[in-house]
Amino acid sequence: MPFDPDLADRIRALVADEPGVTERTMFGGRAFLVHGNLAIAASSQGGVLVRAGDDAERLVARSSAEVAIMRGRPMTGWLRVRAEDVRTTRQLARWVTVGTDVAGSLPRKPAKRRGRT
Repeated sequence: MPFDPDLADRIRALVADEPGVTERTMFGGRAFLVHGNLAIAASSQGGVLVRAGDDAERLVARSSAEVAIMRGRPMTGWLRVRAEDVRTTRQLARWVTVGTDVAGSLPRKPAKRRGRT
């Protein structure tokens, strides 16, 4: 299943004023990165994949988010939030803030050089 382009547009609108945000296709979804660190993605599995860092367990206990599973293994510090739980701007903004705050606190990744064509 492809990612939801409308959800990606909604995320894009919420991160428009964030410094250092870029986007690219990753894991079959549309990912939004802060200074090269993945923050949040419109997931190909529906809903969003969110970088939650050390707050992941607390957020799972206080919300409907679940620990993200990739290739059958739990991804420490990453959450999946279902599409029905990010329907409103307020709901989505909460998760965008979580992801961008965590990604923004990480060391910046150097820009990748593109090879000559």
